[in-house]
Amino acid sequence: MSSAANSSGSRLSIGQYLIKRLLDYGIRDIFGLPGDYVLALYGLMEASPLNVVGCTREDCAGFAADAYARINGMGAICVTYCVGGLSVANAVAGAYAEKSAVVVISGSPGLDERTNNPLLHHKVRDFRTQLDVFEKLCVAGTELSDPLTAFREIDRVLDASARFKRPCYIEIPRDMVDVVPHISHHFFEEAASSDPQATAEAADEAAQWLSRAERPIIVAGVEIHRFGLQDKLLALAEKSRIPIATTLLGKSVIGETHPLFIGLYEGAMGRSEVTQFVEESDCVLLAGAFMTDINLGIYTANLDPSRCIYATSEQLRIRHHHYHAVLLGDFLSELTARGPSPVPRAIPAELHPKPPSYTLDAQARLRISRLIARLNQQIDARTIVIADIGDALFSATELVTHERTDFISPAYYTSMGFSVPAALGAQVARPHDRVVVLCGDGAFQMTGMELSTIVRRGYAPILIVLDNQGYGTERFLCPGDWAHNEIHPWKYARLPEVLGGGVGFEVWTEGEFDQALNDAWVNQHSLSLIHVHLDRDDASMTLRRLAERLGQRV
Repeated sequence: MSSAANSSGSRLSIGQYLIKRLLDYGIRDIFGLPGDYVLALYGLMEASPLNVVGCTREDCAGFAADAYARINGMGAICVTYCVGGLSVANAVAGAYAEKSAVVVISGSPGLDERTNNPLLHHKVRDFRTQLDVFEKLCVAGTELSDPLTAFREIDRVLDASARFKRPCYIEIPRDMVDVVPHISHHFFEEAASSDPQATAEAADEAAQWLSRAERPIIVAGVEIHRFGLQDKLLALAEKSRIPIATTLLGKSVIGETHPLFIGLYEGAMGRSEVTQFVEESDCVLLAGAFMTDINLGIYTANLDPSRCIYATSEQLRIRHHHYHAVLLGDFLSELTARGPSPVPRAIPAELHPKPPSYTLDAQARLRISRLIARLNQQIDARTIVIADIGDALFSATELVTHERTDFISPAYYTSMGFSVPAALGAQVARPHDRVVVLCGDGAFQMTGMELSTIVRRGYAPILIVLDNQGYGTERFLCPGDWAHNEIHPWKYARLPEVLGGGVGFEVWTEGEFDQALNDAWVNQHSLSLIHVHLDRDDASMTLRRLAERLGQRV
């Protein structure tokens, strides 16, 4: 239970109560940019236990808060009206698409300024425009315009975000920040619960089917991570000895060195032996997996619904039977308790993921597959890998993460420019972990200057810029000498000098990359930026398979 009174017994203002509820949800840091419509709230936040992280752009703040939320459980951003809020809309849309609980807080013109609908700066059409936009991008939203309902609205919206792992939106007029409602208010958390009978019947049906299966498989998705269900999933798999694959978006929800793990399931985009193993299964438990076009290998996956148990936070379907009011965690617990015991399924040796063999060829021109093989030797259980869109993501599918090493990428929404701001969010959430970023040159030029905040804050991520002189993925999707795929070359390794902190490396060969990575790994005090020169036609096998499939559509 949470009360609207603080420890001294004095009443809280609307702004103070909002800050208190953020802290209640474990949000200790908030990203954003100030502006006149939100300065009063910024003043309260600066004086509170919240760590306010100022970013260079609102969309960067959104990406940072998204990555923070994926690690911490919830994150938050605070921006000004319209020029700030609408700038962050794309990042929030990505968080919604991939179920990341980001709290969006925006200031707005004061209620007493709105008489006769004046043309105030930042305003678009009318005073509801921004609220209307975010109602389409968030699971819940509100404008705190009534002191009598403000506390209740804050509770409702934050609860929805935490429960459904989606963004929420809170707009606060600037003359409401310091208003103290003259009402008593107590927040009682109403925990979500399953229907016991529906849960029991679903678990019975699933357990019986799994026990009869000769070739069962679990395909784990990102919701296992979002809802903290890794232990429950592993308990089920280990008790029943069922092999596990993950989707691309769910990469690293379990350690990829686990003996039951067989690899990423990506339809025809992925390794053929993994695809065959999954699609030959007679019972497929899809646990917390989004069935997106990327996760389905651009619709090359071949999963028959009559052989699937589809269990997510939003629905539970066993073959063609639908169960309602069954929480994903409760279903996994009840299913494990029933102890399904299928015939043990042998896992061929070639399915056990292991880092590709790697012997340094110091003088050889560096290629993306060899870079990943070398990086595989380096990452450990305290490494967070962040991959931007393009071959940074596709090549990274070959990384073998250790234990529950976090792997973060907007692998469904696929918004380029995510990775550098996400590195900031990850470092704020876990300042002592090693963050490694894979980012193409095109994506870097979108948001790479958020390195300024990273340098300012003294964080020490390793950023690997993959420079193939343009938009390499699109070159493969639509072959030809197209000028729109070219970008202006930058001297990326010199950027630490511009930013006033960090170390830059420029590499062409395997030996140079090996030395740069070793030097960067021991540098725990500042940014390391490795500028990797790649051939224009270099690409991972995953990208080549994707281009073959998707190229027919574009």
